[in-house]
Amino acid sequence: MYHKGLAIASKILPGREISRPAQEAYPTLKKLLSAFFDRRFLKFCLVGVANTLIGSAVMFGLYNLAHCSYWFSSAMNYIVGSVVSYFLNKHFTFRSSERGWREIARFALNVAVCYLIAYSAAQPFVEWLLKDVSVTVRDNVAMLAGMVIYTALNYLGQRFFAFRGASGGGRGGAGAEK
Repeated sequence: MYHKGLAIASKILPGREISRPAQEAYPTLKKLLSAFFDRRFLKFCLVGVANTLIGSAVMFGLYNLAHCSYWFSSAMNYIVGSVVSYFLNKHFTFRSSERGWREIARFALNVAVCYLIAYSAAQPFVEWLLKDVSVTVRDNVAMLAGMVIYTALNYLGQRFFAFRGASGGGRGGAGAEK
């Protein structure tokens, strides 16, 4: 498989030789990427689709129909979505058998930190980027951008922090999927 990757790189960059350091780095990079993008990632994405549909309906409905604030609407998205996410990711994605409040506390802390980072970064960036459009459009775009940032941070946090002791998640325990 290693040589196949180098052959593909040679076809993409015809007439250019792949340097020795690049040849040596390829297996390491491939191993690193495959450690993150495995079956758990696909399961996490499926759970995320359910969370996104439910949470987005709550968030955009509160903001656009009930005229609630940006922060309240986006927070309700993650409160509702997090309850669904916790149970689906605990049992389906990461197959955690841990019981008790510690895992729930780690999960809640992860959600809160990811939410604050994602939405605090998204709103000022979108306001700067779209300074000539209406506040409603900017806030809706900022909420979408926040969702994307949150998803990436949340996957890492759930996999390596919230469900870190799970046999199918975290650090690749005995029951980890390859």
